[in-house]
Parts: sequence; C-alpha cells; structure tokens
Amino acid sequence: MKSEINICWLRRDLRLEDNAALYEALRSPFPVLLLFIFDKNILSKLTDKTDARVTFIHQTLNTLNSRLQKSGSSILTRYGSPEEVWPEILNSYTVKSVYTNHDYEPYARERDDALAEYLRSEQIGFHTFKDQVIFEKNEITKADGKPYTVFTPYFRQWQQKLNEFYVKAYPIEKYAGNFLPLSPQEIPSLFDMGFETSDLDFPKKDFSSKLDLYEDKRDFPAEDATTYLGIHLRFGTLSIREAARAALAQKAEKWLSELAWRDFYMMILWHFPHTVSQSFKPAYDLIKWRNDESEFEAWCQGNTGYPIVDAGMRQLNKTGYMHNRVRMIVASFLTKHLLVDWRWGEAYFAEKLLDYEMASNIGGWQWACGSGNDAAPYFRIFNPELQTKKFDPEFKYIDRWLPAYKQQKHVQPIVEHAFARERVLKVFKEALNE
Repeated sequence: MKSEINICWLRRDLRLEDNAALYEALRSPFPVLLLFIFDKNILSKLTDKTDARVTFIHQTLNTLNSRLQKSGSSILTRYGSPEEVWPEILNSYTVKSVYTNHDYEPYARERDDALAEYLRSEQIGFHTFKDQVIFEKNEITKADGKPYTVFTPYFRQWQQKLNEFYVKAYPIEKYAGNFLPLSPQEIPSLFDMGFETSDLDFPKKDFSSKLDLYEDKRDFPAEDATTYLGIHLRFGTLSIREAARAALAQKAEKWLSELAWRDFYMMILWHFPHTVSQSFKPAYDLIKWRNDESEFEAWCQGNTGYPIVDAGMRQLNKTGYMHNRVRMIVASFLTKHLLVDWRWGEAYFAEKLLDYEMASNIGGWQWACGSGNDAAPYFRIFNPELQTKKFDPEFKYIDRWLPAYKQQKHVQPIVEHAFARERVLKVFKEALNE
C-alpha cells in the first residue's frame, strides 16, 4: 500500500518561507508533497509566447526546486488544466488532504470550488488559508457587516486592527523535515509548453532601503523611488507580511497605505466580482464610448503626441512596468481624452504588466474612469501638460523613454486637450443624466 501524504498546491505563493498553506501542511502528521500546475486554462489565453511572467514563474520554480533537492525533496510540476491533472495525481499518490492558499479572482474561485467538490467525492480534505493579503473578505467591514466601498474609512479600520499578530511570519523552518522524500522532478520546459524565454530583467526583492525615498518621491517617475515589488507580491515570491513588517519598522506610512489599497481592491473583487467586466457604478455602462481603433492603437504604441502619456506606454511596452503616477495619467487619457472604454485599457495592461493583478488593475482603471467605487469624479480630467510640469518638470522621465521628443521629432497630439475635455464632459453627463 502506498504511503499516505498531504499535498500543498502552490499557485501565487511561490516561496518556502512564511507561507500559510505550506506551514499548515507541514504541521500535519503526513509528509508533504509540493505541487505546481502550469495551468493551460490560463496559459492558453496568453497571446505573447515570450510573456515574461511565464519565464519568471519558471525561473522561480527552478530555484525552489534546487533548494528542496538539497534536503532530498522536489516540487512535482505538471502542465495541463487542473481538472486533467488532479485525477492523475490521485492515481499516483494516496492523498489525505490538499492544502492551498485563497485566491480571490473569479476563475480561481470556480476552479477551487470544483476541486473541493471533486476531492470531497474522493474523501480527501481540502484546506485553504489567507496568505496574499493582511485582511480579506469580511475581516474589515462596516458596523452593519457590509463591505466598505470607500477607502478612507476602510483604511482607518485597517490601521486600527493591524497588530503584530497579523504580520507575524509562519515559522515553517520548525517543520522543514516533513517534506516528502522525492527524487529530483523535472520541470516542463518553456518550449514544451509553447513559450520562449523572455530576456526582460526582473526586479530584486531588496526593497527596504527604498522606503524612505518612496515616502518623499514616489510620485516623480524620473526618480528611482519605487520598490518594484509588484511582481513579487503578485506571484508570492515575497510574503505580504514581510512587506508590511518592513513598512511598520521604518514608519513608511504611504507605502503601508499602498498595501492597504491592495487589500481593499482584493476585498472589493471578492464581494463584487461583476466589476471584472461591468462598472461598479452601473450608470457608467451607459456611456457611449467612441472606441476608435486607430486612436487606441496610437495610445498602445505611445504615439498620442502627449509626451508623458507616450513615455509611459513605451516604458510599459519595453519593460513590462510603468510608474504608478503615470499609470493614472495614461488611464485618464485613454478613457477621457479619447473616450475609449476602460475595459480596453485594462485588457492591454493585463497583457503587458509584469505585476498585473486583476483586483488592483480593475480598481485602478475604474478609479481613473470614474466608474469605480471611491473613484475620482468623472469631471476630474488630468491635463497631461500640467501633470508633466508637476511630476516631471525637467523632462527626465520623458527624455529617457521618448528621446524623439527632445529631438523635436515626436508626433503631433491626436486630440486637443480643451476640446477633449468638453467632449467627455458632455458624453458623461448625457449617460449619467446630469
């Protein structure tokens, strides 16, 4: 008879330290097999076969696997849809329970509900845990138990509730001897999965030295004052608790508030999953978008004639990253100057951003458009020239990503600001009956 084991299924928590599900699995009385599935349901939707995020995951798994092999274990890695992979695994192993961490996106919720039902039919336990946020679901609510839809009162309660317990690391090291002894397992190659290795550079996790700079200069895109941690939080190569502990230790209040925004948007997505494809404020789905495909393409390629917008888009296309202040400017420009549906821009960011996270991205786009919860009012329309004067006054950021502007070879603006402002106000007022 095969030995009984537990499985810890890694998804967006690719680390061996301070991992809630892994900690709980290793504390159990059965040896633990680590599993990762390259999910065909997700990968098949990626049109760019050099998508750097797949390379990042692949490199991370190889690093983790090397570490595990030193202690006589390995990660079982499969390529396929979860509904295909799980029956194969249960044929190969006698599994008592499966441990994994919560995921709040609609596809992930459907996937996990289906797996829970399947495992139940096989008399196998399914245990899930909070890991990628500090507070989730209903942990921060209004007095009547309903979710907050405005950030400021949410953040006030978030701060009041935050204490050492919520940021304490899970002491996995105590139970590291409980990994299942396993000969080295081969990780499917990128080529075998239909992908190629990306040559993009991935940011490191050494962020604590930047937190002081972040507090003062995070809004200035030419400054190297952001942590670039998005990709590490997205794929869980860094624990959110470690990030929060560093912010508390250095009294980095603005950075801590960004972590709270992330929790907030995860909570919103959980309670209002329709916001993936619909406006939080239903009236905004009545807006008559222009959706001019040639203008959208000009925005995608950084050819709008507005230097700060075009610099941001070119940074995104080249590096998979865009400065956060510039993300707001380009999102406002697309939805308000060009009257292109926020869902078009959100989908483009989903393709390009290394740190793409559905909850925050949708929240950010709906905020910029005015359609989201706690959004900027629709009549707040960023003037790209004023934003440049305020946040890139010496054109350092623009010169870096848009050298044609300095050479006076840049394209003419595709729309005039004052005209675009009047047009969007008229269109939005009509849709909103104001």
